[in-house]
Amino acid sequence: MAWFLVAAAGQGAFIWMIIAHYGRRTMAGDLAGWNDKPIIKGYVSADDLGNLMFAVHVLLAAVVTLGGLLQLVPAIRRKLPALHRWNGRLFFIIAYVMALGGFWLTWVRPTYLSLISAVSVSLNGVLILVFAGLAWRFAVTRKFEAHRRWAMRAFMVVNGVWFLRVAIMGWVVVSGGGLGMNRTLSGPADIVLQFGSYLIPLAVLEVYLRAQRSARPIVKRLAAGLVIAMTVVTAVGGVGATLFMWGPYMK
Repeated sequence: MAWFLVAAAGQGAFIWMIIAHYGRRTMAGDLAGWNDKPIIKGYVSADDLGNLMFAVHVLLAAVVTLGGLLQLVPAIRRKLPALHRWNGRLFFIIAYVMALGGFWLTWVRPTYLSLISAVSVSLNGVLILVFAGLAWRFAVTRKFEAHRRWAMRAFMVVNGVWFLRVAIMGWVVVSGGGLGMNRTLSGPADIVLQFGSYLIPLAVLEVYLRAQRSARPIVKRLAAGLVIAMTVVTAVGGVGATLFMWGPYMK
């Protein structure tokens, strides 16, 4: 619960930034205004298809982030099962659209700073397709315990972009300025952060899930300690991302 509340606050800031910056400029027809925020490739003159794909991708990010948070609220699952089911379907569909669109933006547009960053985001996209597909399959076949595990894994990889921003700012704060990072995201710390932004949350989730099934109190305590530590890391990175990455564009 502690981790969820910290993550929800950080993701709320992320959602508001998308609405305040990209949403407002898109609705006003000021597509060039996307580039007021430092991004790899936003608005490009005469690239109508690329601009459309970017707009769909970034605006859907707000929807899928909010939808994912709602799926993790136990009260909604218990008291509003229909909402949980339909929101889950929407979450998985948008996740698929964003993953496939992400492949197009990365390799066809192309949109990346280094080859290693393109490979990292593409692996993230592959995991989204696999995990979301498995979670949906187990829900349809009413294997709800397996569905829960794969849905939580899908939540982690769908939020890989958010985790990356949090990880970058967390490392900048801890290292005192971004040790091992460079402008093309190809430094040693960049490589670890890019792949770790979704592989580390997945690993922590696996520890959590295994500890739930364990009968040994020491295993549960160690897993709880790990989750508490990751809550602190998420809080540090989330505050840093909100203040320095998203804050100036949330007005």
